[in-house]
Amino acid sequence: MSTSPEMSLPEFQRQQLAFTAHIRDPENNPVPDGIPARRMGIYTELFFNNIDDQLSTNFPILRQISSDEQWYAMVRDFMIRHRAETPLFTEVGQEFLEYLRQERKPHANDWPFMLELAHYEYVELAVYISEEDDELADIDPNGDLLEGRPAVAATAWNLSYQWPVHHIGPDHLPDEQPNEPTHLVVYRDRLDEVHFLEINAVTQRLLQLLKENPKLSGLDVLKTIAEELAHPDVDTVIKAGKDILDDLRQRNVILGSRA
Repeated sequence: MSTSPEMSLPEFQRQQLAFTAHIRDPENNPVPDGIPARRMGIYTELFFNNIDDQLSTNFPILRQISSDEQWYAMVRDFMIRHRAETPLFTEVGQEFLEYLRQERKPHANDWPFMLELAHYEYVELAVYISEEDDELADIDPNGDLLEGRPAVAATAWNLSYQWPVHHIGPDHLPDEQPNEPTHLVVYRDRLDEVHFLEINAVTQRLLQLLKENPKLSGLDVLKTIAEELAHPDVDTVIKAGKDILDDLRQRNVILGSRA
């Protein structure tokens, strides 16, 4: 007669597994032996409320547009299905994103933009708490962005979504995906406040090339874009591109040029 792997564990570990199984899914796992139901109920409610509070803080718009029934069911499903790889509460948002991507089964009442909205809300928090400060000693904040090599801030995330996630809220719930994607930069200014900037596909490509090719000058990157666009007037692209680079520097998306 075979036994489950749990039965070969020491008694205290079996008790721990029973304890956590009930906390994750109290409807389908009995109260562990030896623990009063009332006391267990306090633990179960405490864990659920802590995770609910954290997710509600990390994803405020998703919480607002979800009914209590939908939201609490999703929090419970997250607790049942997902196995977090970090004990840090600041990383719960990333764990929840992984659950939405990999583990959540589609529900009829899920918003079609739910994953993209959750990712956008996560990015806002990630940019705010990021400790990826750039080494400013090697960057001239007033350097030439055409002849020099523009340095994109590590805390600036350029993103593309199929849905206009930055406009979604209780008063704007689109049900049809737009024909064109939404391009955004989420960034932190010099006062450590987080902002978003809606950009076009060309600016999105500019930032992508600058991040992927830190050894290229701004002029080199703009010439590459002109070539990709098959634009008949390269000088026009360079002039417009310089204005964009200057604007991004003012916003702290670009920190200056590398020495």
